[in-house]
Order: sequence, then C-alpha cells, then structure tokens
Amino acid sequence: MEIISYCIEHGNDYAAAVERFGVSYQQIYFWVRKYNEKGIEGLVDKRGKRKAESEMTEAEKLRAENRILEARNRRLKTENAVLKKLEELEMRWR
Repeated sequence: MEIISYCIEHGNDYAAAVERFGVSYQQIYFWVRKYNEKGIEGLVDKRGKRKAESEMTEAEKLRAENRILEARNRRLKTENAVLKKLEELEMRWR
C-alpha cells in the first residue's frame, strides 16, 4: 500500500517508485492498476485459495474429486512400479 500511495501521490511516476522501493516497474504498474480497478480488495492475492465445498458448483466438486482420484492413481502406480522393481532386484540376488 505504501508503494501504491507513493506512486499515485507522485502522478503515477513509476520510475521514481522503482528507484525508491527497489521493486520492478511491472510489479508497481500491476499493483496500481489493480488498486485503481478494485480498490484495496484488488490487491488480495487469491492464488492457491480453495473454495469451501459449500460454495462449489456440482461441476467444481466433480473436478476436485477427479483431481484427487488422479493423484491417488499416480501414487498407486508409482508404488506398484517400486514394488515390481524391488521384486526384480530380490530375484537377482537369490
């Protein structure tokens, strides 16, 4: 917020904000643009946030369940491959 305030107070002088705060021009521009569009709420980082199950549509619930099952399937395949390799190695040493 300090960087955004400084930039706006100085007539959107991004270069001065870059020099003063050591943040990239692109990052400051992005922050100022988001602030101008949506206010302080626009600056909230929502990456990686999950919706509560009660907020999900049926399609979103099915996609989430599918991702969980795919991850479980990959883990089981890896586990199976490791066990096969172990069995192969044990057979060689007998």
